[in-house]
Order: sequence, then structure tokens, then C-alpha cells
Amino acid sequence: MKTRVLVVDDSAFMRRVITDIINEEESFEVIDTARNGKEAVEKVKTLKPDVVTLDVEMPVMDGLDALEKIMDDCPVPVLMLSSVTKEGADATIRSLELGAIDFITKPSSIFKVNTDDVKAELHEKIKIVRKARLRSVHTRPRVAPKTRPRPTSRREETRPVTPRSSGGGVLKKIIAIGTSTGGPRALQSVIPMLPGNLDASVIVVQHMPKGFTKSLADRMNSMSELNVKEAENNDVLEPGWVYIAPGDYHLRVIQDRAGYRINLGDDPPVTGHRPSVDAMMYSIADLGTENIIGVIMTGMGADGAKGLANVKQMNKAHIIAQDEESCVVFGMPKSAIAEGVVDRVVSLNEISNEILKAMGV
Repeated sequence: MKTRVLVVDDSAFMRRVITDIINEEESFEVIDTARNGKEAVEKVKTLKPDVVTLDVEMPVMDGLDALEKIMDDCPVPVLMLSSVTKEGADATIRSLELGAIDFITKPSSIFKVNTDDVKAELHEKIKIVRKARLRSVHTRPRVAPKTRPRPTSRREETRPVTPRSSGGGVLKKIIAIGTSTGGPRALQSVIPMLPGNLDASVIVVQHMPKGFTKSLADRMNSMSELNVKEAENNDVLEPGWVYIAPGDYHLRVIQDRAGYRINLGDDPPVTGHRPSVDAMMYSIADLGTENIIGVIMTGMGADGAKGLANVKQMNKAHIIAQDEESCVVFGMPKSAIAEGVVDRVVSLNEISNEILKAMGV
């Protein structure tokens, strides 16, 4: 049974090229195309495709408005096509909030649209999106409004030896979170639920390309009491802060006289990813501290499982996994559970509570 795809783009050239690329995979079939969001909404209702590829910028009705209507009226797995601009990144993050499963970036030049890399990514993402659990996607994420201004982050050279926040709290725990497909939306049900006076630093690896993690961090910061930023090299971990690995860079934690410090690297992918959850977890295991809470959430594949096993072996860490029912894709938590290192398997809406229990709150 072929995966039936509806292609939505205002450019006739892009509709043709995307259709040809999709149809090259024998298990896919483009059943129709649409020129704008209004047509897309109508054709989703009548054709009931398995997957929709949806452009963001279109006339009559743009991709975000169309996505919202599709998810409300006739939910279907959606793959967004996004531009690598600040506006495009912001719109992409918003689309993931509204229920899109994943996205790919449009090449900067029409001459790069038909390359092998683009073809491979489009085929792979359609396969991933097709397997998504729409029940999890259609559930609106919990959010809590930010109630205090975000102080300026201090860099290593101006910070005291013992990592402290502007409020003077001592860093008691490192909470390390790994996630992929469905992660940007799922994180909204975790990070904003944690209190601003948390005596821990949160580090996050979300599989996402360069140019999009800053928008994700800014969006998360706007809805959280915690202070959320895209991690920078040499940031010293402080309580009450969340550091999201920048796209295309590994995030590792090292220890020196300043405390726990972030080290970013562009060395080769680990477990097929950069940033990699495994790379982050291996670095935490090397710290030799017992003050670790590991969290593995929705995502395709097994990134994070071996790293968490290493953390569990080297430290007395508390490991939390998201359950299958609330995952968009259960691959990453499933792999960690199979390693036998997970202490608690809980639904998405219980992860923040489980973190606080492990903190002794």
C-alpha cells in the first residue's frame, strides 16, 4: 500500500519538482497538488491523504492558517517546507506548535532543489511523518505564562567559581533532556511547567538544523519562568537556566574551576546526529557527579539510549522516559527502555512532575 501524498506550494515549479522527487520512491504516490492553503484544506477533506507537504508562505491562505484548520477539522500528518530565515524559523516553530510533525528546509537556490541530499531528506521525513501518532499531535501542549523578566546571561570570564544565579542559588542538579521528532511541541509541556527558582540547570538536545534552534529557545523563553537560551560555547551552567544545543553543534558539559561549562563542537555526527543526545550524555557521564536527571522524549531512532546507559553506569542518575501513548514517535524512549536504564516511564504531562520529585521538591 503506497503512502498517498498531497503536495501544497504556490509555485508551479516547486509543485512539479517536489512531486517528481516524491514519486521516485516506489512506496510513495502524489495523489494531487494544491496552490494555496484554502485549496489544501478542501483537498485534505475530500482526498484524505496519508501525508501533506505544506509550504509556509502562500497567497489566499498561508501555510500556518491552513495547518491550523487541517489539524482542527481533519487531522493528517503534515511535513512543512520552511525557508532558512529568521521569519521562516519563527514560522516553523509555530507550525510545530500547531501540529506539524516535522519540517525540511527549502534549498536557497532552485538549482539545489533536485540534489540527492534533498531527495534523501524528503523521502526519509515522509516515512517518519507517516508513522506519527496523530492523537499525541492533536493534544494541545500545556503552557504556563512567564511571570518575571529574563536576566542577562553571564559568561565564564565574569562568573564566580561556584555557579550561581542572579538570585544566589547553588546549582544542585543537571537535567539533561534529549528529543527529536515531536520534540519542539513536547518541550512546551515540560519546560514551562518547571518553576523559575529551580535549583538545577537544564540542557536540551533537540534534533534540529542550524538556524532554527534560536527561534525555538526564544519561543520557549517567552512562555517559561525559567530562562531559556540557545547555548553558547563556554556558558557556565546556572540554576534556573535552560540551554538548548544550537543546530549543527554537539553540546557537551565539562567541569573546570568555573563549575560546569558548555563545550560546543562541530566534530562528526554521533549516532547519525549533530547535535547528538548520546554525545551530551557521554559527557555528563564523564563528570563523575551523581546529581543527574536524564530525560528521553519523543523521537525516531535510538539516539540517547547508549549515552543514558553510560550515565547510569557511571553515576547514580534518575532516568525518565516519555511513554508510548504520548509520543509522536516512540523510537528514542523505546530504545532507552530496552537498555534497562530507565527508572520511570511517564506520560508527557507527568514529566515535569517526575523531574520535581527527583529534585526532592
